[in-house]
Amino acid sequence: MRIAIGSDHAGYPLKAHLVAWLTAAGHDVVDHGTHSTDSVDYPPYCAAVGLDVAAGRVERGIVLGGSGQGEQLAANKVRGVRAALCHDLYTARLSRAHNDANVLAMGGRIVAEGLAEEIVGLWLATPFDGGRHARRVDQLAAIEDDAEAVAAATGKETP
Repeated sequence: MRIAIGSDHAGYPLKAHLVAWLTAAGHDVVDHGTHSTDSVDYPPYCAAVGLDVAAGRVERGIVLGGSGQGEQLAANKVRGVRAALCHDLYTARLSRAHNDANVLAMGGRIVAEGLAEEIVGLWLATPFDGGRHARRVDQLAAIEDDAEAVAAATGKETP
């Protein structure tokens, strides 16, 4: 599988570990940086991962930071990205099975290397269940396409 990965300085140690681990497992990894623990802002790195996923240049993406929260938010700003913050196996599995998440976010200050390997491995191996979940993923895409039409359908005003 071709996977894009990016992090800020806080996620860099885990990113370096996962790049080596994924490569050893036979994946083609596109590393968008950063490449050290020197302080950087995370949005450009996460956006680069999201843009690769949305354009179809890679099949999946991984973004890493201290907590993973800002990284998830940044990746989700890219149209077509469904980034999920997962710090355990249960949410990793459901993010794929129910939400067809195409970007995984994790916190390098929260998840140890061994657990991160388990989370990534399960996340990559879990297929999307489709069915009723496909309808919901389609609704997420509709929000990106036209938030006002969605608001009208639900009777809510857009902000």
